[in-house]
Amino acid sequence: MAFNLKKVLKALLLSSGQPLSIKDIQAAFTRFHEQASLPVVEESAPAEASVTGEGVPAAEASAEAAAPAPAAAAPEESAEVIFEPTVEDPELYSDVPSLITATQIREVMDAIAAELRQADEGLLLIEGNNGYRIVTHPRFGRWVRILRQEPPPVKLSQSSIETLAVVAYRQPVTRTEIETIRGVSAEAGINKLLERDLIYIVGRADTPGRPIQYGTTDHFLEFTGIKSLDELPASDVLSSRQIDEWLKTTSTSRPPTDADVGLADEQLPLEAAVPEIAAEAADKPAETA
Repeated sequence: MAFNLKKVLKALLLSSGQPLSIKDIQAAFTRFHEQASLPVVEESAPAEASVTGEGVPAAEASAEAAAPAPAAAAPEESAEVIFEPTVEDPELYSDVPSLITATQIREVMDAIAAELRQADEGLLLIEGNNGYRIVTHPRFGRWVRILRQEPPPVKLSQSSIETLAVVAYRQPVTRTEIETIRGVSAEAGINKLLERDLIYIVGRADTPGRPIQYGTTDHFLEFTGIKSLDELPASDVLSSRQIDEWLKTTSTSRPPTDADVGLADEQLPLEAAVPEIAAEAADKPAETA
C-alpha cells in the first residue's frame, strides 16, 4: 500500500492548535527518518547469579523457585495502560519519502481544502501568514462566541478603516502624515487600531521631533485574510512616489501669491500699494499755499 500523504497532513493539522507551516511539515518528515535510522535497543533479562545475596547456592535457589509461588497481586485499576500498535500501518509508515517538496505539500493542502468545502460540515482549511490551519466556518461564529461567552464583534468605523488603509499602504507612517493625507485628526482612529492589535508602534522617524511611526501587525493579515502585504490591492489613484512628493510639498507649502492665482502685476494688494504711494509722495515737492 502506497504512502498516503493526505491522511498524514490532515492528522497533523487536527493535532495542532497553531498554524502549520511548510517548514514544520518538512521538519517532521526529517525527524521521522532520523528516528527510523536509530538502532533498536531491547531490554535484556539480568544474568542469574551463582550465589544468592544471602549466600544460598544457585541450585537451592532454583529449587525454591520451582516451588509454587503465591498468586501475584493484581495490578491496581488506576494504573495507566498504554496501547501501542504491534504492526505499523503501511499506509502511514511504509515507503515514507525522504523529501517532501513545498509544491507537493501545497497540492495536497489544496485537495484537503476542497474536500472540506465540498463536505460543508463547518470546517475550512485556510493558509495564513504563519501557515495552514483548520478553522470553523464564519457562519458558525455565533455558536463559537456563545460557547466561549464572548461578546459579538464590533465593526470598525469608516474613519478607522481609512486610517488603517493609510497605515497599511504607507507604513511605517507617522500620525502627522496620516492626518495630512486624510485631512482630519487621526488620534482616535490610531488609538482604536492599537487597541484592536491591528497596528503597532514600529519606531521613530529620523525627522525633527522623532515622531512615532506605525505599521500593521500579523493580526491585520488575519483580519484582512491575506498572507502578506504584497497581496494588498494595487492603488490606481496615486503611486507611492507621487504621495511622497505631495507630502513633501504640503509640509513646505507657502501662502499663494497674486501671480499664483492669476492676478496681473498692476492689480497689487493694498498692503503692497501703500509703500509705493508713500514713495511717490516723497519725491514730489511740497505745494505752498
